[in-house]
Amino acid sequence: MRDDYGLNIWANGDFVIEKGKICLNTPSKPALQDMVEKIREDGIRGPILLRFPHLIAKQISELYTNFKAAMSEFDYGGNFCAVYPLKVNQYPGFVGNLVEIGKKYGYGLEAGSKAELLLAMAYNELGSPITVNGFKDKELINLGFIAAEMGHNITITIEGLGELETIIETAKNRFKPKPNIGLRIRLHSGGSGIWAKSGGINSKFGLTSTELIEAVKLLSKNGLIEHFNMIHFHIGSQIKEIGPLKKALQEAGNIYAELRKMGAKNLSAINLGGGLAIEYSQFKHKETKNYTLKEYANDVVFLLQNIAAQKNEPVPDIFVESGRFIAASHAVLTAPVLELFSQEYSEKKLQLKKKNPPLISELHDLYTNINKSNAIEYLHDATSHLDSVLTLFDLGYVDLEDRSNAEILVHLIVRKTISILNDKDDYADLRRIQNEIQERYLVNFSIFQSMPDFWGLKQHFPIAPLKHLDERPTLSASIWDITCDSDGEIGFDSKDNPLFLHDIDISKEPYFLGFFLVGAYQEVLGMSHNLFTHPTEAIIVPTENGYEIKELIEAQSIMDILYDLDYDIDAIRSELNRRIESSNSVSEKAKKQILGELYLFLNANGYLRTVQ
Repeated sequence: MRDDYGLNIWANGDFVIEKGKICLNTPSKPALQDMVEKIREDGIRGPILLRFPHLIAKQISELYTNFKAAMSEFDYGGNFCAVYPLKVNQYPGFVGNLVEIGKKYGYGLEAGSKAELLLAMAYNELGSPITVNGFKDKELINLGFIAAEMGHNITITIEGLGELETIIETAKNRFKPKPNIGLRIRLHSGGSGIWAKSGGINSKFGLTSTELIEAVKLLSKNGLIEHFNMIHFHIGSQIKEIGPLKKALQEAGNIYAELRKMGAKNLSAINLGGGLAIEYSQFKHKETKNYTLKEYANDVVFLLQNIAAQKNEPVPDIFVESGRFIAASHAVLTAPVLELFSQEYSEKKLQLKKKNPPLISELHDLYTNINKSNAIEYLHDATSHLDSVLTLFDLGYVDLEDRSNAEILVHLIVRKTISILNDKDDYADLRRIQNEIQERYLVNFSIFQSMPDFWGLKQHFPIAPLKHLDERPTLSASIWDITCDSDGEIGFDSKDNPLFLHDIDISKEPYFLGFFLVGAYQEVLGMSHNLFTHPTEAIIVPTENGYEIKELIEAQSIMDILYDLDYDIDAIRSELNRRIESSNSVSEKAKKQILGELYLFLNANGYLRTVQ
């Protein structure tokens, strides 16, 4: 029986299993394993991030298609617009493709800092919207005015009255084209889940009802009310339930209508912010969202239309800033398994004596005579015997060689038990032992660099081997990264994270794992823990007959990352050279070899370079 690793839950039709491999769900069905092996032919080692621009296009298309369909179904008179929040992933390999793909939709960008706004000003198509969120100083507001003067369709969203006062002052001294002005509203309604605190009355951003009234008065008094075109709210990232959104929309829709009645006649848009969820879970009992994109779009359109009708106001244009939904699925981290720790326990390492302690002899008998009918019983006996041997070792009654033989025999019994039970349809017997006995898979990547949300928030990501998916995986897997940090582990948990992998001899064939849905936030939040850097990335474009590696960007070298940390890399190189040259421990010939080796080390990335 094979394991599909929950592709029917999280993959959204993007990936399929063909001939035991995970493949892109395109007509030619290219395998991710083949892509990784092709890239590694040139000597690239360590983790590789695969980017799939066609999945960016798919998500953008689904977003616009569903909202357009909802507007058509309910005869909605407003427009739909979307912007991508740059904070979700600012890497050029993503942003460049996103902007190119989004042109035909009028898809825009959202910025939350000066650097992001400058990126948006350089990359965004004129006419496509730019929104600016977050706290702003005078310089950032000036940049917003410059963007308008360049011809950009930009809206600066005000987070506080102080920012509005700065806009009023700036408008007096700038040229005629003015940016649009949005007001962030502080709703009583909140979201749900880990990020719920970003919504609600105690949220970090937004204006209270009293401040909204004051803002409209200030805009009217200073001749800027005609530029006030949008209200904005956000109830949290990864909204897992549709109910809180509907409640927030009811509140925001009524605020929209009341502000128009107060004289804000150019107010024509409601920005829902982000939060449109994706499904990260691999397991039915842990699914994290309770709605579809179609339901989301229909509810938004229907509710806003009803409120506008009740208040006798025109329906608003609808803006969304759903970055996770657009970005997450486009990137897959692939990394090779370097070692299965229990494989060091093999029969050839047994050093049995002519006369062994009774417990060792009994363990050997259990290993020799185990079969399907007694496997679980013998396994329990073996683990009990190992506890006894360890106690005897502490008391000095058995030696280190006896202890080694006991450990090897118990591991051999475990593996034999799993092999014997592997053809059973019921996992029950296996699961009873897997919680206690797990295989540690050492994987050539850094959790802190490539999946910081797992380390910081225990956000799980779908994990699957790239091949052997036509075989039943038998080993309960804990994944260890190569950092020297005990937090660098994705542990096995039979309830919440029951990951099973294959019993592979790594010395005979490579075994790659794929970490899916890592395209949102993980790259930009990645930490250089142990100075491991962003992995090599490849942009993959499906073709009629397979795929094309469009662009390959190798991971930074050790010298590059030291330079990023403000080390004087010339001084480091010179000092290393000086110390080798002045060494009296080796010959002149050896010094030349050492200098050459150091040069190679400094100019390679820091990930482990093994045959895998």
